[in-house]
Amino acid sequence: MTPPPVRGLRPDGTIAREGSTDRVHTAFTPVVETLRTRLHQVFGPRMHSAYLYGSIPRGTAVPGVSDLDALVALHTDPTPTDRDRARALLEEIDTDFPQVDGGGILLDGVPTLTSELERHDSGFFVACLCTPLTGPDLARQLPRYRPTSLLARETNGDLHLTLRRWRTRLAEATTDDQLRALSRGVSRRLTRTGLTLVMPAWGGWTSDLTLAAEVFGHYHPGRHEQMRAAAHTARHPSADRDHLVDLLEDLAPWLAEEYTATHGPKAPRPATPHT
Repeated sequence: MTPPPVRGLRPDGTIAREGSTDRVHTAFTPVVETLRTRLHQVFGPRMHSAYLYGSIPRGTAVPGVSDLDALVALHTDPTPTDRDRARALLEEIDTDFPQVDGGGILLDGVPTLTSELERHDSGFFVACLCTPLTGPDLARQLPRYRPTSLLARETNGDLHLTLRRWRTRLAEATTDDQLRALSRGVSRRLTRTGLTLVMPAWGGWTSDLTLAAEVFGHYHPGRHEQMRAAAHTARHPSADRDHLVDLLEDLAPWLAEEYTATHGPKAPRPATPHT
């Protein structure tokens, strides 16, 4: 069986940027415009630039279901006050616009985003997965990326570390909302990690979780159904604790071990107050 056709590349074989403000559904236009205006009001001259990512700039967002995801690049590293302001702004938009259901506003400093250490992780995220919303585009300071083992290692080569936090969150979860939120995050990460595990062999890129599971399944047929189930849960979060246990105690450990054996571990990052 041949793998799915390669996609997500420019003619020169580098990974194409996914989204565009032109693809934003009209239902989300007022959300995006409000975000743009309020970011300037909240962060002022501290903000270098801001970006959208996720389903809204890809044009696949569903009103009332999809979340709002944004990245703000500050001239210097974010402070606890910056993070509090970002959380308050997201809550404000989530309350005012029924089109969106939650989300997140990530904050980072320009020196970090463009550093050598983050070049194939946060840098790739900005250059290929983020859509410029306002300010100078940092992608101009970053390379064009190819679907290499280096990119795979630096984007998802820390799954083995993430497993500990997930298990703690599962042990502490007491409500269906907490279980659904965890199942969504776990399933998204596992599906994307499954894709990047085989990305160099496939030679392409996608953020489509259904396609990611199919690409993965071509190279690891014995785990195909598990990955399909993870991709489904990423789109339809579940409060089924047994399903989460299966993901965290079977698929995730296998994937982490296979990933390290194939690509090696991600380069260590310095500890920060928010990790």
